[in-house]
Amino acid sequence: MNENLFTSFTTPTMMGLPIVILIIMFPSILFPSPNRLINNRLISLQQWLVRLTSKQMLTIHNNKGQTWALMLMSLILFIGSTNLLGLLPHSFTPTTQLSMNLGMAIPLWAGTVAIGFRHKTKASLAHFLPQGTPMLLIPMLVIIETISLFIQPVALAVRLTANITAGHLLMHLIGGATLALTNISTPIALITFIILVLLTVLEFAVALIQAYVFTLLVSLYLHDNT
Repeated sequence: MNENLFTSFTTPTMMGLPIVILIIMFPSILFPSPNRLINNRLISLQQWLVRLTSKQMLTIHNNKGQTWALMLMSLILFIGSTNLLGLLPHSFTPTTQLSMNLGMAIPLWAGTVAIGFRHKTKASLAHFLPQGTPMLLIPMLVIIETISLFIQPVALAVRLTANITAGHLLMHLIGGATLALTNISTPIALITFIILVLLTVLEFAVALIQAYVFTLLVSLYLHDNT
């Protein structure tokens, strides 16, 4: 229990050089491109899941929004696979780093906003001032709507970071408690181990759900601006 609680969240290094880029590139190996006439079951399952997710996510978009299909599918596959790989023992989860999540959220959000101001300038500007607003409240509402617009990418990044980090911390704490209770009380240690197993199953679901939520919110921002 002397191990630092946040050791697993520090960026790993090799010979003094950060290897986070290699870790980020690793999930792409898990999704090989099909090069056979008849695919195996794994690739068929991956393709079925991609088609199902893209169909559900892109039905609300027009032709301009559907041009983002490859971006959105790549985003959800990357975040989901990274979150799942982070559940392996002694592994590093890049999505626990707020800087990386901001690096994903800000460009995507900025792209959707830029598309909105380019193709729907009047509608985009109308969001800053609802119709029928009293004259005295106009300056305050413009400031509030501007802040709410710029806080969207921060909310995206913080939500993903907080959920993944909280799950990892809980697993670390309960795992440490189970190990400490093994020599004290075996029945209580067994109970905490069962809780740890259930929490691990829950974290698998959270890893996929957070990837879906992040991508869905980007998709909704895109829908509002196309």
